[in-house]
Amino acid sequence: MKKKNSIILFNKKQVRRHWDEDKELWYFSVVDIIEILTGSTIPKRYWSDLKSKLRNEGSEVYEKIVQLKFVASDGKYYATDCFSTENLLRVIQSIPSPKAEPLKLWLARVGYERIEETEDPELAFERAMKTYLQKGYSKEWINQRLKSIEVRKELTDEWQAKGMKEGLEYAILTDEITKAWADKSVKNYKKLKGLKKENLRDNMTNLELVLNMLAEASTTEISKKQNPRGLERNKKVARKGGRVAKKARVEIEKQTGESVVISKNAKKLRLKKKNN
Repeated sequence: MKKKNSIILFNKKQVRRHWDEDKELWYFSVVDIIEILTGSTIPKRYWSDLKSKLRNEGSEVYEKIVQLKFVASDGKYYATDCFSTENLLRVIQSIPSPKAEPLKLWLARVGYERIEETEDPELAFERAMKTYLQKGYSKEWINQRLKSIEVRKELTDEWQAKGMKEGLEYAILTDEITKAWADKSVKNYKKLKGLKKENLRDNMTNLELVLNMLAEASTTEISKKQNPRGLERNKKVARKGGRVAKKARVEIEKQTGESVVISKNAKKLRLKKKNN
């Protein structure tokens, strides 16, 4: 599960992060950390003021800011100030908060776990399994979700081999696949489920996940055979892969009389399971 950009939880709060394979370092979104430490509803403003203070003081850590693109609540990618674990710990020293010490320990543990996962990738799946179980997902769903991560990785590896750029172009191609099989853009799919920052796949049913995997796996195989070059040709392949899954979706809906793409998100699905 070698995912460069990901989200990890600290006290049920999301922290966006990026793994730099060359430097073997995690980079964390500063505003996400500040929101946790301060409880501020406007962490961007808090960080802007703190950044100006660091700059005026001539702090070395100011020069260590790295800008990386992360997906925001609107589904688009924006440049975000990030720090490595070491430099983030130095910034935390400037933020008075009783939550600082637990966060320091958490950051240290996260860094160590990633190194472990590099040596033994199975650990990443084990930790993902544990996290999903803690959130209340069923083991059956988790197995599907972990498989979907594997399928997604194979697809992004194929896109990388075809010269597609991580971030915007991956998002464009993903949108083409989703529209082709679900008849909805990623944005509208998330809107249907009442999602904002949440991961769409984490809010799919088993059947939705299976069809999404079929669409992505089909796209990967078609791409390997047709060897598309350039964004437009890769978009055509993405639509072809998505249509494979759409045929399956239409047949399932014909046989069951029910829509596969539904509005229920993870919270509603887990609540239904609990009540049953």
